[in-house]
Amino acid sequence: MTNDNFFERVYEVVRQIPYGKVTSYGAIAKALGTARSARMVGWAMNASHNLDDVPAHRVVNRNGLLTGKLHFDGTNLMQQLLENEGIVIVNNQIVDFDKVLWIPEVRL
Repeated sequence: MTNDNFFERVYEVVRQIPYGKVTSYGAIAKALGTARSARMVGWAMNASHNLDDVPAHRVVNRNGLLTGKLHFDGTNLMQQLLENEGIVIVNNQIVDFDKVLWIPEVRL
């Protein structure tokens, strides 16, 4: 599988994340059947910023930290986008992470 194909599969999952919810790099990797490729999911998210239909701001690390925020234009754009969806963030950490976490379905 090429990176382009893997990245597109990642974007398909990310496009399904509901408004006001987030998921993690690892949850996406697991849903794609590649549980050990969370870092590759991160690379895909980093490469997605020119794709308007991929809500990259909804992908965070497994603890709810906004680890990807440095890859967004502006100092706090990722946080602002999430807060606009009603997600509360304190010190780059999503408050009540388990309540806004969306787990994608595993695809066979």
